Amino acid sequence: MKRIEISEVATLPTRYGTFKIQAFREGCKEHLALFTEAMPKVPVVRVHSECLTGDALGSIKCDCGEQLHAAMEIIAREGGMLIYHRQEGRNIGLLNKVNAYALQDRGYDTVEANHQLGFAADERTYEIVETILEHFGVRKLKLLTNNPKKIESLKSIEIVERIPLKIVPNPHNEGYLRVKKEQMGHLL
Repeated sequence: MKRIEISEVATLPTRYGTFKIQAFREGCKEHLALFTEAMPKVPVVRVHSECLTGDALGSIKCDCGEQLHAAMEIIAREGGMLIYHRQEGRNIGLLNKVNAYALQDRGYDTVEANHQLGFAADERTYEIVETILEHFGVRKLKLLTNNPKKIESLKSIEIVERIPLKIVPNPHNEGYLRVKKEQMGHLL
């Protein structure tokens, strides 16, 4: 196991409510836990994989930014935690993600583009997620996800409910969502 450095806890007011925030450094990656002050015994948890283009720049080529904001709204209302998992572009990095976008502009789908660049469809790993949940003493949770790989990755945590995050497709992400469902097994 890699050495994990953990920050102090700070307050983060957002448009969805006030959260607490704590950072976890794993090597050169820094992940975040955003959580409500009152954590239920069985919190709602979203493991959100970093997507700079969707989360920060408002891209509608994917459903990531919309999922992030929907999750924050639900967690603020019901109590729980968002783990911001820093593995940009399904863990191929920002530079390769932009290269994959260029291939998508030429007609490749998201999986084909990753393969053209020499990557698997999804390069993410989730060990740090269990470490973060253990840090907070979370043993049971309601998981906000459409990704079965995230469900399977939480081996030491009891998932009492999977809550889907349905986003209405748009003309720019319809094909992307279809590939996620048909080729990657997402529960859409």
